[in-house]
Amino acid sequence: MDEPFWKTKTLEEMSPAEWESLCDGCGKCCLSKLEDEDTGEIHWTTVGCRLFDDATCRCSDYANRLARVPDCVGLTPSNVRTISWLPQTCGYRLIAEGRDLYWWHRLVSGSDQTVHEAGISMRGRTTASENDLAEPEDYFDHMVEDEP
Repeated sequence: MDEPFWKTKTLEEMSPAEWESLCDGCGKCCLSKLEDEDTGEIHWTTVGCRLFDDATCRCSDYANRLARVPDCVGLTPSNVRTISWLPQTCGYRLIAEGRDLYWWHRLVSGSDQTVHEAGISMRGRTTASENDLAEPEDYFDHMVEDEP
């Protein structure tokens, strides 16, 4: 039996469809994060991007997200190796680090729902949208201790 593509190809060798399929649909990268100016430490919040759909854990305008959200980060094989805030469970991060995908990842389980069933996703867990917050200080009310 052939090995799955994520075990045999580098990130750079993947087709666009293979690359996109590494996203597990957790929605964590679509959360606002706060960076400590002095230490560079990242603090997670439960504030979703203005384009984040809490019910589906997907971007509501994925094709245009980079143009519509100036601080949206488009993931590439180069930058997933250097972005410190990618979730520990992120498919891109796992493959970049030479690790395997978790059992609940859709490429392993065959279902888009297992990420939600396993409690990994942000479905129903955001407490605000960035559209709801008037002042930068408002984000502090939505900080969480650890990565959600």
